[in-house]
Amino acid sequence: MPRSLLGQGHPLATIDEQLRILRPSGSYRPFEESLASHGLSPLTRTGIDTLQINLGKMCNQTCKHCHVDAGPDRTEIMTRETMSHCLRVLEATDIPRVDLTGGAPELNPHFSWFVEQIRVLGRHVIDRCNLTILTVPRFKDLPEFLAHHRVEIVASLPSYLPRSTDAQRGDGVFDDSITALQRLNGLGYGVADSGLLLNLVFNPTGAFLPPKQSAIEADFRRELKKRYNISFNQLYVITNMPINRFLEFLIRTEQYDPYMRRLVAAYNPSAAEGVMCRSLLSVSWDGTLYDCDFNQQLDLPTSPRHIADFDLDRLTTEPIVTGLHCYGCTAGSGSSCGGQVAD
Repeated sequence: MPRSLLGQGHPLATIDEQLRILRPSGSYRPFEESLASHGLSPLTRTGIDTLQINLGKMCNQTCKHCHVDAGPDRTEIMTRETMSHCLRVLEATDIPRVDLTGGAPELNPHFSWFVEQIRVLGRHVIDRCNLTILTVPRFKDLPEFLAHHRVEIVASLPSYLPRSTDAQRGDGVFDDSITALQRLNGLGYGVADSGLLLNLVFNPTGAFLPPKQSAIEADFRRELKKRYNISFNQLYVITNMPINRFLEFLIRTEQYDPYMRRLVAAYNPSAAEGVMCRSLLSVSWDGTLYDCDFNQQLDLPTSPRHIADFDLDRLTTEPIVTGLHCYGCTAGSGSSCGGQVAD
């Protein structure tokens, strides 16, 4: 039986339940109307410069804000056959960047092979790493592998304080994350002129918008250096999306309506113009195509539907699938996998 968002113990919502909750009502202006009021409807791609590939939902952590609902009990994993479809798309296009995500993407048994094949094609690779995976004994050589292939690391770190990080991501996560960051610094990651990029990601721990990226980046840079002698390249600030575990949190704490009103009131047309779905294509673990990782979690696919049927012309002319959750990417300074998108 599907698990209910409002059931005993507040387990996670089914997709249908989430879409019902996220359906526009008299309380919130439909997102498409906000786009139209600024001449942005229908929203379409300007091209594809990033192929974001979810290698599976298995993860060694169970973070409270996770919009993927990833965890150790998830078994969804991308096969080598689906990876080969992705490689064929790269061979047939000039898409310059491949963004590997999960779950913990490194838990896919074909992760290293896939990275090697993408690099052979001359494409830039991003690994969205939770950091703690680098402290697991069987992945002890992974940092050196990533450095050898010049893989950019984008790593989640909710705070430079242990209590705040562990409250969101689990006991002991902060200490393991610091250990991993120090090891990465030792290999040259985040060090000036090394060419090894180490970028951090900050999500708020509650039902509010994130602060200005530049301000909190300065705080992280100062405190991580002073406390742990850690350096990094950039800090990305990302708004928590009202889907999956964070939606459950909003409902359970009776903050859904205030949070959605906050997002809608903060709609920024400049952020909407620069949303990541205009230049990114998301590939699910099973090869299904989506306009973004958030649409992937709500099962709102593109047309064509599967990576095996990739069609660049259609994907750059078909309207992007939008909904109420899109206010999360367009509130305030905007939000994307690369941080804020507007001043």
